[in-house]
Formats: sequence, structure tokens, C-alpha cells
Amino acid sequence: MDEPYDYLEELEDFLGGTFHQDISSPDKALDEFINEASIECLLSTIENCEKFLNSNLTKQEKEIIIQNNAEVYFSAIELNPLQWLNNLVVKMKEGVNIK
Repeated sequence: MDEPYDYLEELEDFLGGTFHQDISSPDKALDEFINEASIECLLSTIENCEKFLNSNLTKQEKEIIIQNNAEVYFSAIELNPLQWLNNLVVKMKEGVNIK
């Protein structure tokens, strides 16, 4: 994979490893990730998410990547995948400030 797209692999690992089929809810999974991750890990994850959100991929491509890597029922949480990922970034930034 080209170096500029390393963030994509990291993002996919984060989404798949955190939001898998065995979680009780996306919110609880994120809270657990924030509580267990180091500040460095959180900052790196935030950076990868922001690179992805600001990338030249189309909105549809971004949503497909998120949906393919996170076991989240977006209609149930009443957010589209991009809104959801933006919310994750905000919550992770809050988590960094608390730590």
C-alpha cells in the first residue's frame, strides 16, 4: 500500500477491532477504547480518522469503507457513516483532554 494511504489501513484496523459483532453498543465500545488506549494511541487514531475524512475519496467511497469495517447499524443510531465517524473523532478528542 502506498505510504499516503497507510492511514486507511490503520483506520480499517481501528474500526474492525473496536466495532465488531461482539460489542454491546458502539458507544460502549468507543468508551472502552478511549479508557484503555494511551494518549499516543488516541492521537494517532484521531489523526488517521481526520486524514481519511479529509481525503480525496468520494463521500460514497468513504461510507462504504466505514460500513465494510465497522459492525454498526447506522439506521438504528440515526447517523450516516460519515456523521458517525466525525462524532467518534470529537469524542476521542474529549477523551484525550480528560486523560
